[in-house]
Amino acid sequence: MGDREVDQQLVERAQRGDKHAFELLVVKYQRRLGRLISRFVRNAAEAEDLAQEAFIKAYRALPAFRGDSAFYTWLYRIGINTAKNHLLAQGRKAPTSTPYDSDEAEDFEDASLLHEVATPENELMSKQVVDVVNASLQQLPEDLRTALTLREIEGLSYEEIAAVMNCPIGTVRSRIFRAREVVATNLRPLLGTSDDKRW
Repeated sequence: MGDREVDQQLVERAQRGDKHAFELLVVKYQRRLGRLISRFVRNAAEAEDLAQEAFIKAYRALPAFRGDSAFYTWLYRIGINTAKNHLLAQGRKAPTSTPYDSDEAEDFEDASLLHEVATPENELMSKQVVDVVNASLQQLPEDLRTALTLREIEGLSYEEIAAVMNCPIGTVRSRIFRAREVVATNLRPLLGTSDDKRW
């Protein structure tokens, strides 16, 4: 039984009034939802509060959840909207940077470049790569940044991202491609790669 089927069973139990089933979903996705929201809200306590608010909204809306998409796709959409609405209510825009820590660097396709040998030179290179990636993400419009974050950091499929972002799958592919090109263009001088190679 896959993750989606397990989640669906927990959702159905929660819809019948089993609070423990929903608690299991919270435990399963709390960290991932918090990371996602922290892409929009930089304050850790604020992100934690918004994640909790998103779970409350999800719990209240659970009777209407039909299972057309995976539970976590639905939950992520609620989380993103909660973060955006919070920023809007405060007269703030979603941030243009997305902080990464060194653990998240492993989610990138060629993470071996970041962790070859723990020499001072390689550690400096790792920091520079992370800095360039952060700077690249600052340049991206929100829709490109969100699509890339959901794909590379959260590991969602193109179909799941389309559901979260409420757009066609072709749009998701285009956004991710364009976002990756910006990152690749900025990484080329640091990594010494030619224009015909992405990394």
